[in-house]
Amino acid sequence: MGTRERAADAPRPDGTERPHTTAGAGGPGAGRAAPRRRALLGAAAAGTAAAGTVLALGAPASAARRTGGGGGVELPVPTVIAHRGASGHRPEHTLGAYQFAVDLGAHVVEQDIVPTRDGHLVCRHENDITATTDVADHPEFADRRTTKTIDGTRITGWFTEDFTLAELRTLRAAERIPANRPHNTLYDGRWRVPTLEEVLQWADRTGRRRDAPVWLHIETKHPTYFRGIGLGLEERLARLLRRYGRHRSDAPAFVQSFEPSSVRRLARLVDTPGVVLLSTAGSRPWDFVVGGDPRTTADLVTPSGLDWIAAYARGIGPTLDLVIPRDAAGRLTRPTALVADAHRAGLLLHPYTLRNENPFLPAEFRRGTAPDGYGDAFGAFRRYFETGIDGIFTDHPDTALLARADFVNR
Repeated sequence: MGTRERAADAPRPDGTERPHTTAGAGGPGAGRAAPRRRALLGAAAAGTAAAGTVLALGAPASAARRTGGGGGVELPVPTVIAHRGASGHRPEHTLGAYQFAVDLGAHVVEQDIVPTRDGHLVCRHENDITATTDVADHPEFADRRTTKTIDGTRITGWFTEDFTLAELRTLRAAERIPANRPHNTLYDGRWRVPTLEEVLQWADRTGRRRDAPVWLHIETKHPTYFRGIGLGLEERLARLLRRYGRHRSDAPAFVQSFEPSSVRRLARLVDTPGVVLLSTAGSRPWDFVVGGDPRTTADLVTPSGLDWIAAYARGIGPTLDLVIPRDAAGRLTRPTALVADAHRAGLLLHPYTLRNENPFLPAEFRRGTAPDGYGDAFGAFRRYFETGIDGIFTDHPDTALLARADFVNR
C-alpha cells in the first residue's frame, strides 16, 4: 500500500507537529458561561505537584492534588493518555488500538469524533477518511470523492458526512502513516470504523471485567463546520454521555476540542470535565476566525487567557511546543511559564503528542534518519515530565508508562 498520509498531519522537517485545523462558533463574548465551581483536576494553586500523586476528579479544590483517598474517581500523575488508542502499534481509532492501549496499561484512551450523513458519531481523527480506510478500493463509492474546504483548508478525498453509517460499515480501517509504521499495515482491514456508542459500550464491558473504569478523552472535530451543515456534535455527544453515565463531574471521561466554543457548549449540556486544546502560538481557533475574535493561541496562554478558559473548562491540551519550544534546529530550549500559569489558574495540562519515531522527536533525541526508526523517547519523556505537566498524549503508551515509572521512582 502506498503512503496516504495527509501532509497536514505529517511532521515538519524539524520534527514539530503541524497546526491542527479547528472549528467552532462564536466570538469573544458569545455565550460566555458563568463561572462554575470546578472540581480541579491536576492543578495545585501554588504550583506543580510531585510525581506520582493522584488527581481526584469531583473533589473540592483543596483536595485537587493529594496522594490518594476520597472525593471522586482518581488518575495517577503524570497521566498516560493513549493518543487515538495505542496508535503506534495498531491502526488508529479502532477497537484494536483502544483495547491494546488498555492492555498495555494506559490510564486514558482518546477518541476523536465526526458524524455520518445520518447523524451517528464515529471515531476518526478527521472526517476525511481517505488515509484511514480502504474507501479508495471501493468502486461503488468512487463518485463520493470530492473537494471541500474544511476550516479554511481545501481537501480532496472521501468524507464521513457523505456516508450513512450502513455504508461506512462496509469499509475497513487502515494505517494512516505507513511510512512511519510499516508494521501496522499488517492490521489493515482487520477492524471497521467504530461508532462512539460502540466505544462507550466497549469501555463499560472492559471496565466491569477489570474492575476499574476505562477513562476516555473525547474530542469534537470541526464543530463549526458540522454545525453549519446541520450535524452539530455537542448535543449528540451529550446524549451519549448521559446514556452511558459519563455526564457527571466525577465521570471517568474528558471532553475536548480545539474550539473553545465547543467546550463551552458542552459545559452547558453536561458536567463532564472539559479540556481546551491549543495549537501553535500564532494560530487562531477556527471559531475565533468565524466569530471575528482576534485572539490567538498566544493570547489564550497568558494568565488572563487561562483565567478565561478556567471559567468553563478543567484543563488545557497544549501542543508540546507551548510547554518547551524548539529552536530552528528542532532542539528543545527552555520551558515556558505555561505549566505554572495554568496550575495557578486551576487548570490541568495534558499536552500532545509524543511519539517514538525519529521524525516526531526533538532533534537531540533522534537516533538516525529512518522514518520508522525509534529515537531516545525515554529521554524526551523525562524532559517533558520534569516541567510538571499532569499527563501526556502518546501513540506509544507502553514507552510512556516505562518512562513514567523511571520518573516517579527516580
